[in-house]
Amino acid sequence: MLGDLIYELKGKITSQRVLDAEGAKMETSFSGIAKYRGTDGTEIGTYSTIYRPEGVLYGEGHGVITSTDGEIATWTGSGIGRFTGQGKIRFHGPLLYRTLSTGKLAFLNNLVGVYETQIDENQNFAYKVWEWK
Repeated sequence: MLGDLIYELKGKITSQRVLDAEGAKMETSFSGIAKYRGTDGTEIGTYSTIYRPEGVLYGEGHGVITSTDGEIATWTGSGIGRFTGQGKIRFHGPLLYRTLSTGKLAFLNNLVGVYETQIDENQNFAYKVWEWK
């Protein structure tokens, strides 16, 4: 069951590189800022994406969340993306979180999230994550 919104992240794609031209596989890194249930922080991540012939994108990635207090949490995830027109892409899928934090980010430990990301033609993105209960 889809639960509460955990956080919203806004940021920018910071780099891209081709991993396999024959298989149309690319690596994309991003960074952004967010509030994680009221705690300010930053997030960086990297996804490897395969462009499938039917126009669907499949990605797998991992990332690190750092609060302004120095707490750290990590995630791994996957997702399916589609081009929505005018250079925009929409991705959605699951994220699995881990942390050793006992502070404000402790709620993320072993949490499963569901995300939705909108990427625009200028490589800016908005990302929302809900808890999957």
